[in-house]
Amino acid sequence: MDLNPPQFSRFVHDGLEIAFFDEGDRSGDPILLIHGFGSSANVNWVFPGWVKALGEAGYRVIALDNRGHGASSKPYDPSLYHPPQMAGDAAALLSHLGIGDAHVMGYSMGARISAFLALGHPHRVRSLIFGGLGIGMVRGVGDWDSIAGALLAPSLEDVTHERGRMFRAFADQTKSDRQALAACISTSRDLLSVEDVGRIEAPVLIGVGTKDDIAGSAQELAALMPHATALDIPGRDHMLAVGDRVFKKAVLEFLAEVGRR
Repeated sequence: MDLNPPQFSRFVHDGLEIAFFDEGDRSGDPILLIHGFGSSANVNWVFPGWVKALGEAGYRVIALDNRGHGASSKPYDPSLYHPPQMAGDAAALLSHLGIGDAHVMGYSMGARISAFLALGHPHRVRSLIFGGLGIGMVRGVGDWDSIAGALLAPSLEDVTHERGRMFRAFADQTKSDRQALAACISTSRDLLSVEDVGRIEAPVLIGVGTKDDIAGSAQELAALMPHATALDIPGRDHMLAVGDRVFKKAVLEFLAEVGRR
């Protein structure tokens, strides 16, 4: 398997077209990949080598473009971007493919969506991998209201907020629909309670870069769950941790261990 974009298909859920791909060995254990805010299945999973690594390890690799992102529908109504609704797209994709349950891996916003998937549809989730989001899943990840403003500004030069500039530049680079992203960022940050997190029974791996100033502590989040392990991704920030070799190695070892249970 290479790093070229795979062929995408589409299905309709909740009145929206959701784009996805289904790659690798159809007889292998399925793993569903859920990307982060402002990203896409290609940007988060194909180009950093995840689809290649997981496919070569024998997994059936499935990924979707979240609503508002990539090749999926891009509504401008903020009420359509709460995490339970986005998790519903992921569950519906598994149903569309006739898959009962899968390993689920999410990065940043995708990790939050994965957690809501595990809570709302626990029978669909064999194991969970959270990347780029630790205790921020419970406590929040700081001031993100400025990001919506940055996305809607006339140009990058008009944005002075540092984090806003980072996400605006990323949105411009990926040629994203900035109005859809602004709607998404306003409602996709629903927090989980300590009690919610404690109800996640699946085995969990939480990987956060040691230079990530967004995610919050992986160790603190892991301590709230019955079957969770924290992983430090050395020297990586929020944008660079996703494709890190240490992270990939740990994920493959975690999946192999879960598969032996």
